[in-house]
Amino acid sequence: MKKITIGELLSDIETLKAGQRVFLSGTIYTARDAAHKRIIDILNSGGQRPFEFKNSAIYYCGPSPVKPGSIIGACGPTTSARMDVFTPRLLEAGVKILIGKGARSKEVVDSIVKNKAIYFVATGGAAALLSKTVVKAEIIAFEDLGAEAVYKLEVKDMPLIVAIDSEGNNVFRCMDT
Repeated sequence: MKKITIGELLSDIETLKAGQRVFLSGTIYTARDAAHKRIIDILNSGGQRPFEFKNSAIYYCGPSPVKPGSIIGACGPTTSARMDVFTPRLLEAGVKILIGKGARSKEVVDSIVKNKAIYFVATGGAAALLSKTVVKAEIIAFEDLGAEAVYKLEVKDMPLIVAIDSEGNNVFRCMDT
């Protein structure tokens, strides 16, 4: 498995190919359904963005409550397809890295290619293991959403698989509709 930081990935995004396994380190932001809706509303109204979208990474995750002495609760991926209605707009706004689980719509794949982005999948059902890759966590927006608040996470060696690369190669191709 290739170890890569967000910065290295952004400068070499086109070198990663569908099916490749990586350990990713760097800053990522969590956002699920409710946060995505608010973010799109902010984009549409010209409001204050909760974080800088240019070259950012979004992890479709809603961490469980933090246990005493832990940095974060379990933080596994949620089904990415639920965010498909929002994803092209976020990619146009500068997001480059998406992390979740499951197949994406043709519109999202096309937008990944158009915006030279990448989609990784994290292993579902491994939320406790994935939380061990988080070295720092803080809520930065929409705290009222609880588990769906936007967190800024610093991760080290998060195990991921390239599901859709910047050329549109897609490990889920057989599932396209």
